[in-house]
Parts: sequence; structure tokens; C-alpha cells
Amino acid sequence: MQYPAGPFADPAAYLTRLRPDHPVLLFAPHVLEATARRFIRGFPGRVTYAVKANDRPEVLENLIAAGITAFDVASPAEMRSVRAANPAATLHYNNPVRMLSEIETGIALGVASWSVDEAGELEKLAAVPRSCEVAVRFALPVEGAAYHFGDKFGADPETAAALLRKVAMEGWTPALTFHPGTQCENPQAWVACIEEAARIAARAGVRIARLNVGGGFAADRHGVPQKLEEVFDAIARATARAFGGDAPQLVCEPGRAMVAEAFTLAARIKAVRDGGRVVFLNDGIYGGLVDLRDMGLTGRVRVLSPDGAPRRGRPVPRVVFGPTCDSLDRLPDGLPLPEDAQPGDHVLFDGMGAYSVAMSTRFNGYGLRDVATVLRLTGH
Repeated sequence: MQYPAGPFADPAAYLTRLRPDHPVLLFAPHVLEATARRFIRGFPGRVTYAVKANDRPEVLENLIAAGITAFDVASPAEMRSVRAANPAATLHYNNPVRMLSEIETGIALGVASWSVDEAGELEKLAAVPRSCEVAVRFALPVEGAAYHFGDKFGADPETAAALLRKVAMEGWTPALTFHPGTQCENPQAWVACIEEAARIAARAGVRIARLNVGGGFAADRHGVPQKLEEVFDAIARATARAFGGDAPQLVCEPGRAMVAEAFTLAARIKAVRDGGRVVFLNDGIYGGLVDLRDMGLTGRVRVLSPDGAPRRGRPVPRVVFGPTCDSLDRLPDGLPLPEDAQPGDHVLFDGMGAYSVAMSTRFNGYGLRDVATVLRLTGH
């Protein structure tokens, strides 16, 4: 990817000067650092960052500058990215299904915490130093998330208890971990899982050193401020209630909620058809807008003319296609765009730092290429 000169004052300053014909991510480092400090200040335990959400070097470097020292990695490539940014960073490898070669790399790169959710996966960790932590991952059918991970990862409570006993017997530091699901807006999802963690530990007869409450913290997708502190408080109260005076240390691993707000994705209108009903953009589900396919439309969209002036026409729901030759390259129907939007206008999607550049492909030669730094993400 290219790195345009900057920083620019705001998105309009960048777009009017360079007039890019390809999608661009506009990055405000101070927003990312402020979010990181909010987590560090408010969460009642250690804050790690889930690298999968956005592994750009400037993201990792700014998080480190803000005080993040531990990272949730899911692959050797993510481990190496973190090591390049901070050789002393703590690595938590919480993808519980691994090849032996991946385990060997994790050991060589100094992974400190591993997770498992099945006996065979625990056996694969035989070479992992006993100085490491091994967290048993469990799953519950909790409500409140956009989608859940329990079908793919996580043992049932009875299996988790047996695994936890085995972890302790083998000499690793025993821990538990769960994930409430992505974009979870229900604090009770964490409460239910914390209460189950206490029951699992009691059934196993094992005192866990730490409890990883996962990610899943909701990002702002519709102009409603994040309620992070409400979730933090619920986690702290539930842990104290469930474990009493012998509570484990807490860990969280935000990805989406950590990085989303620091980026705005700027696409451009290629064509308007069918009396304004249909719009073609130069980005779509094979590019930086892939997350909208699964998460639904965002309510944080604005349109600027080529000279940077906001389009203020009445919002009209549109059918929006991406730039590729595939007819499946289509956003969920009904994206509201101003009625005066024209070809050549820039469509800005705010809150797009997570799962945009990380999931963008180069299908048909399209996709995200540039990240530009701005001092602020609005014109104010």
C-alpha cells in the first residue's frame, strides 16, 4: 500500500487535494490512542488488542504508544507483526485450533498464553513450556451479539471442567476464556459467562489464575455512543459476586471496539442509474465494505462533492453495487444517500477501522490501497 503525504486536516482536505479514484482509509491516530486509554482506564484488568481487526503497522504502533503491551494473535503472521512493532510485547494465542508448525512458531516467538477447547488440541501443546498459561475456552448460548462463535469454538461446561483439570495436572497456569460474540450490546452476556466460569472452576476443583472475557465490545454503528463503561462495571460486579474474595485476574481482547472509530473509509460514486435508485461505488463487499454484508448497513454515512462540500439533500434509500464484475458485489439494500448525490462524489463511511482493510481482497484489481493520516475525521 502507498502512504500519501500528510497528515491532512480532515477527510475533505485529503479528498479535494488528491481526488483519489480508489477507496481510501483515513486514519486519526489520536482517536485510536484515546480509545485505547479509555479501555485501559475503565476495564478492571489487563487490556489486549485483537490484531485480526486491523494489523496495520501504524495501528499497532499507536496502540503501543497509548500503553497497550499485550496482543491477541491468531496466526504466526500476526505474531510477527506484533514482534516487529514491539519485540517485548506479550502474545496471547487464543485461536484454539492449530497445526504443529504453528505451535512451534508460537513457542519460538514467546507466546505467553494459549487457549484450548478440545482434548486433542491440548495434547498438541505438549512442547509448550509449563511457565505458560493455558486457558480453556468454553461457550454458552448467550444473547445480544450480531453473531456468535460458539458453533466453531468453545467447549461445553462439562468438557471445559475436564480440560481445566488436565491443564492444572500438566503443570501449566490454568485459566478460562470465552467470547460473547461480535458487536455484543448486552452486558448480561458477559455476566452469564462469568457466572458459568465460576461454576466450571468449582466443578474442576481448580483455582484459575485469570479469566479472559473476550472481545465483542460494541462499536458505534448508528451514531449512538459506546456504552463501554456499563459493560466494564457489569464485568467487575459479576466477577466479584461469582468468585468472591478469590477472584481471578481479568483480561479482555477488544478488536472492533478498539480500532473502528479511528478510521473513515472514503469511496467514490462511479455511476447513478435507474432514476437515482441504483448507485455504483468504487468499493464493495470484496473490498473495505465486506463487513457490511454480514453486519448490516451502517447508519454513519455522509457524502461530499468533489470540492469537499457536504451533500445535504433528502436521504433516499439506494441499491448499491461495488466495482467488480460480480453481481454478488452488492451492499444490503436501502443505504440512504442524499438525493443530490452525483457521480464523482465521495461517500464517507465512518467507524470503519475494523474488518475493512484487514478483509479487503484485490478481486478484479480493486480493493483498498491507501491509508492516509488526518488530524480529525470531521470538518469541525
